[in-house]
Amino acid sequence: MRKYSIIIPVYNRPDEVEELLQCLVKQTYSFFEVVIIEDGSVNKCEEVVNTFKDSLDIHYYYQQNTGQGFARNTGFSKATGEYFIILDSDALIENDYLAIVEQQLNTEFLDLYGGPDRDHPNFTPIQKAISYSMTSVFTTGGIRGSKNNLGGTFHPRSFNMGLSRAVYEKTKGFIITRMGEDIEFSIRAISLGFKSGLIPEAFIYHKRRTSFVQFYRQLRFFGKARINISRYFPKELKLVHTFPMIFTLGCFSIPIWYFIFTPFFYLGIVILGIYVLLNFLDSTIKNKSIEVGLLSIVAVFVQLIGYGIGFITEGWKKLFEEKDFKQTGEKIEYPS
Repeated sequence: MRKYSIIIPVYNRPDEVEELLQCLVKQTYSFFEVVIIEDGSVNKCEEVVNTFKDSLDIHYYYQQNTGQGFARNTGFSKATGEYFIILDSDALIENDYLAIVEQQLNTEFLDLYGGPDRDHPNFTPIQKAISYSMTSVFTTGGIRGSKNNLGGTFHPRSFNMGLSRAVYEKTKGFIITRMGEDIEFSIRAISLGFKSGLIPEAFIYHKRRTSFVQFYRQLRFFGKARINISRYFPKELKLVHTFPMIFTLGCFSIPIWYFIFTPFFYLGIVILGIYVLLNFLDSTIKNKSIEVGLLSIVAVFVQLIGYGIGFITEGWKKLFEEKDFKQTGEKIEYPS
């Protein structure tokens, strides 16, 4: 049996960690350990972790805040398993998650894998709307959970990522701690010859943010992160990644067209209206809720405009910096 090390970086989220650990207790595949890295939290989860000492092979480590990427590196260095799984602390998994991964790796081994995310039936309407916007085919979020990845080779994301010990030993872990650390890591691992793939059945329920203000801050950060990845791998900036920027500029330009060329103004209104209607209908049908469908319209605009603004501002900044400048994110605060 393959031993897994489940690595969970935590920052001020003890309640979420407790829910995730409850999921791990119920796993049908039991040969694993849990490595918790408390990354400089004020609201620590150590007491929560201690309540699981009798039911899980669990290890807790506290360090000064360095960011999620470097916290995961600490987890790698402490882990004893032959295969590592990284989960965000705000994730929930089904009881057969590890069994599914084990079956996949025994059937067709992947050095590096990623799994999709879904919304849980108990999520609030806003959480469901945010989950929809991050996974919809009508937004750039939809390219992450598909084997036919429009952004190029599939790059696992760290909210739900697995990697062999060999990948860690060859890559030496994350070199960015914030601002696109997982994508940079995936690209670098693949460039070293490791095989990457999606395991569609190894999904998580990802809570994400609970308000649109928090969601906007996070997506603006993601837009900046995409530019930061291009500092390391310029060729990985694809046309599809500019969609949020084009959407943002298009939305802001619609009122201006009224004074420049009125037909373009009405054309923009019609196109935007069709886009809004498609998202509303798709979300309403999938979630079986008009309320979530309406909230999804807001979530889609927050996602695309937040990402677009981050992409534009960081891209503008990049134009005036030294060509060899690299942003590791150590001195950048991740949006709460």
